[in-house]
Amino acid sequence: MSDRAAIDGYLRHLTVERGLAANTLLAYRRDLDRYLGWLRAEAGETPPSAAAEVAGGAIAESHRDDGGAGSGDEPASSSPDDSTDRDASADGIAATGETPPAESSALLSGVDEAAIAAFSRHLSAPPPLGEGLAATSVARILSAVRGLHRFLAAEGSLALDPAHAVKPPKPPSRLPKAIPIEDVERLLAATDGEAPDRIRDQALLELLYATGARVSEAVALNVDDLVEGDVVRLFGKGGKQRVVPVGSYAQAAIERYLVRVRPVFSARGSSTPALFLGARGARLSRQSAWLVISAAAERAGIPHLSPHTLRHSFATHLLSGGADVRVVQELLGHASVATTQIYTLVTADALRDMYTSAHPRAR
Repeated sequence: MSDRAAIDGYLRHLTVERGLAANTLLAYRRDLDRYLGWLRAEAGETPPSAAAEVAGGAIAESHRDDGGAGSGDEPASSSPDDSTDRDASADGIAATGETPPAESSALLSGVDEAAIAAFSRHLSAPPPLGEGLAATSVARILSAVRGLHRFLAAEGSLALDPAHAVKPPKPPSRLPKAIPIEDVERLLAATDGEAPDRIRDQALLELLYATGARVSEAVALNVDDLVEGDVVRLFGKGGKQRVVPVGSYAQAAIERYLVRVRPVFSARGSSTPALFLGARGARLSRQSAWLVISAAAERAGIPHLSPHTLRHSFATHLLSGGADVRVVQELLGHASVATTQIYTLVTADALRDMYTSAHPRAR
């Protein structure tokens, strides 16, 4: 089996067995292309510069959850009306957006643990010795590499899994960054206005804060995912569905958008069930939604606002208000309550700061 066929088979497995979204599959392909490019360079098949080109600038890609596939930069969009995962092909290979050239090398069959460890060192080492990637990026790429070798061993294409003992670097521990409710109010106020895009943007931001939805989940919404106005049906990682209440402010903003703006935008493009549309009538892309958030943050004077900040703030404010952590887990769509419990550390830090500043014998 050629290396390319092995990677394609693994991506098909991820599509069928795990139901990964198109954007996640694209990130996997780029990470594995980076790995294959390095193997070729080491074998003398291509010079290192060509191998780097094969990787396609995958530094910016990430398997974020909430960060996991949580955090990380995203590729720039070529169009503000790009479609999202919900409109993408269900075929795992087509969904990656690439048609790799045919090739017959089989470098993967000769990889051992030492080679994978050397690849890890190459990713971490500063230029010109390596690529100088952050620990989070290295861990993400090695996750794809380990998954590929585990799959090939399970399928019988490899006698042993050479990656099973390779440990990725431990990313630095970082608490989710939330903003105070006053900043949320300023951010939402920054979308006030009568222009069609401002009305849509306010509906989007109100929904994000009201539901804790990921940006990708919000732009993937269809109109019929709004259930009786006060509930929304969200589709998380792997297509997992959850139902989340929508507060009155978000309800009003969405209703205003549906009545005054969506019909106008929809008339400019082909028919689509998407809730949030771009000005040309296509489903609003994740990249365009991030630009909406960034522009609102700039107008509100809130620096360093990430696409996940409203989700983090949603969780932190709920827990600060006394919500049960398992309820917040369900609302966020976390598979494990341990992920949600990270937010309790944020609220504990805030309580500690308040105690230190207010108690006469705390300092």
